Amino acid sequence: MKRFIVAAIIVGLAGPAVAQSKPVPRYGQTDAAKSPAEIEGDRAADAAYRRSLGNVPNASGSTDPWGSIRADSPAKAAPAKRPKSGTTAN
Repeated sequence: MKRFIVAAIIVGLAGPAVAQSKPVPRYGQTDAAKSPAEIEGDRAADAAYRRSLGNVPNASGSTDPWGSIRADSPAKAAPAKRPKSGTTAN
């Protein structure tokens, strides 16, 4: 009975996963020709994308939110620590 339940769960989960996958083209296989409706749909989507790019404002100046808080020059590096002489490593 447990095996039947496990098999039913596996089949139930694998079904939708298989249905979502498109066939993978084999090496050297050419793409199928698109229908005129698909070509027109691609053109319309491309035109809509280009129109949407026109709605994006141009960046003016710096977009650094911490720019007024941060110092102009970088912080000075701390001097390197020198190991104590006369001690040995374990």
